[in-house]
Amino acid sequence: MFGIKQGWACLFGGLLLALIVATFLWWPEEAAVARYDALVVGAVAIQAGMLIFKLESWEEARVILLFHIAGTIMELFKTAHGSWVYPEASMLRIGDVPLFSGFMYAAVGSYIARVQRIFHIRVRDYPPVWMTGVLAAGIYLNFFLHHWLPDVRGLLFLMVGVLFGRGWFYFTPDRRRRSMPLLAGYGLVALFIWIAENVGTIARAWTYPGQEAGWEPVSLDKLGSWFLLMIISIVLVSLVHRPEGESR
Repeated sequence: MFGIKQGWACLFGGLLLALIVATFLWWPEEAAVARYDALVVGAVAIQAGMLIFKLESWEEARVILLFHIAGTIMELFKTAHGSWVYPEASMLRIGDVPLFSGFMYAAVGSYIARVQRIFHIRVRDYPPVWMTGVLAAGIYLNFFLHHWLPDVRGLLFLMVGVLFGRGWFYFTPDRRRRSMPLLAGYGLVALFIWIAENVGTIARAWTYPGQEAGWEPVSLDKLGSWFLLMIISIVLVSLVHRPEGESR
């Protein structure tokens, strides 16, 4: 039951990843529409379906859109600095960034929003929202500023530990109420995103330096990056789903 519910929660991301793999395997090179453009159309269709079938609320979609925009801005910056590339040609893009890329961030936000409802998640010892907002802003800025200033990622991990280290979340995967430390839950989600990222690079949705001649596993450093991006997503979703306390 737990796995079924998790799969249902990450419906957006699962469908998008399946689309990336399917187009990699079967999209004809001579097609009139570029593969990346087809991914944009498919991602828009997935998002529309999530709203039409009320799998996401409009309020959730607005917050997910913020993460989409924040992710796209970071994509523009990072590709300009050679952090990764999108190797295929397309029309639906901004600079070097195909428009489907923002939907990958939206898929993470969608999961965070949906998993809270599906598992009836409640928390204990969750830090004050304003503190998490300051931390999320610091994390986001560091993704840009570390290109010129010292990378303070270690300090940010420490701050995450200080703020969230005492917290627990409570969820219902079946008939029993269960619990897990917040940091453990966030770490597991980041791990699965990192695994999905490996699948995405195998399917050449994008490539990192060193993957030009052939695929190799994504660096574990990216696992840490996704963990920090998870914090940003959680803070943004908390604007819609305020963390609710578990009764003692």
